[in-house]
Amino acid sequence: MTYDFFDVSVVRHEALTPAAVRVTFAGDTLGGFVSGGRDQRCKLFFPAPGQSEAIVPRSEQWYPRWRALDPSVRGIMRTYTVSAARPDSFDVDFALHPGGGPAIQWASQVSVGDRLLVLGPTVADNGGVDFQPPADTEWVLLAGDDSAVPALDAIRSWVGSSLPVYSWIASAPQRCAPGTVHCPGGLVAPLRDAALPSGTPYAFIAGESGEVRALRRHLVRERGFDRRRVRFTGYWRRGATEDDLIEESAAA
Repeated sequence: MTYDFFDVSVVRHEALTPAAVRVTFAGDTLGGFVSGGRDQRCKLFFPAPGQSEAIVPRSEQWYPRWRALDPSVRGIMRTYTVSAARPDSFDVDFALHPGGGPAIQWASQVSVGDRLLVLGPTVADNGGVDFQPPADTEWVLLAGDDSAVPALDAIRSWVGSSLPVYSWIASAPQRCAPGTVHCPGGLVAPLRDAALPSGTPYAFIAGESGEVRALRRHLVRERGFDRRRVRFTGYWRRGATEDDLIEESAAA
């Protein structure tokens, strides 16, 4: 199996900013949890209201069986980036938006010892990693909002000094890495005004779906990027929950 379920518990939590918290999970079976680094995704399952633990069928066919459960009873699934992984633990960063959903409510009240169910990778080469620069890449463009900060930070760490990296982030200044362009009003206008280097680029953009699509159009149509060299991911969509997006995907 490329993915498996892991029972984990909170062993540490720390405030990164007034609006972001890092939670460290550990578990006896995490030796089988293998992150591919970069923007590695995993699924977190939170208990439904009135439940003490997330109810999820643990099998290879878990998704259709989970969808078939009563939505008021089944575990609440959310997708998050693995900020960092170690042999016996891993970190997830939560942005604490006012009025947030179940995951944000959980993270805002998290305590050491709290338990969760995680669906995570068991091999490094897995479908939960989108950042895949071709061998001929000469420089990297990264752009994202607050929801993408963990992925962008992990990508920068993975790239290291092997390639020049240029970053634009619409997030709190405290969460912007050195050399990053802070874009409090959104990403499209600052990128449109930016002087980009020559050479063969590879772009990774993530965040709110509408802004991500607009930025991709700018890079491809106005900047002449090869569309195959622009990896874009909508982590969320204004006015929709992840549950809404799951239902839309299933209907399609």
